[in-house]
Amino acid sequence: MSTASLEGPVSRYLNRRLSEPLARLLTPTPITPNQVSFVGFLVALGALAAFATGQPIAAGLLIQTSSVVDGVDGDLARRQGRATRFGAVLDAVLDRYADAAIVGGMTWWAWSHPELSGPQPFVVGLAALTGFFLISYTRARLETEGYRGVLSGGALLASRDVRLLLAAIGSVVGQTYWTLVALGAVSYLALIWWLWLVYRDRDAGEAGLHSQT
Repeated sequence: MSTASLEGPVSRYLNRRLSEPLARLLTPTPITPNQVSFVGFLVALGALAAFATGQPIAAGLLIQTSSVVDGVDGDLARRQGRATRFGAVLDAVLDRYADAAIVGGMTWWAWSHPELSGPQPFVVGLAALTGFFLISYTRARLETEGYRGVLSGGALLASRDVRLLLAAIGSVVGQTYWTLVALGAVSYLALIWWLWLVYRDRDAGEAGLHSQT
């Protein structure tokens, strides 16, 4: 299964319309893929700052911008011949920090606007962030263990690009609390679905299912 086949629908059909031209434009410049990864992280921090200063619409736009920039570094690395293991690890680490900044900002906005929220916004935010991290970890572990096949299909609706678009929309309309609820639900449903597929195929002869962490 190709890497492209594991792309989420937002990345494939929306973000790439912007990320590919940007990568093409940056290819002859001295800008490196790792620098682009760091810029994407800074944009996510900008979303956090926008929430903190009472600008949820700007925050939503910055969230989606960070999602687009997240696709530029990979395209740029391939075009410049600079794809490295370190770059992949750095991108993954910065993405997790970006997720924390985005969910943290959404949670803060929900807490500071109780008229638009439900009970326990910090608990809801923590649950959503945990779902974000578990999705990323589980996906990486499934790929390592040879279960790339279970990552395709409906569970791609929980991919990072989809979650960030939902976060952006929810922020623009000022409904961060219920968006966090939805993001948490989508994440945990995808995890349950992946685990079910692995359990169902446990006798199919795929190696490494019970390897130690």
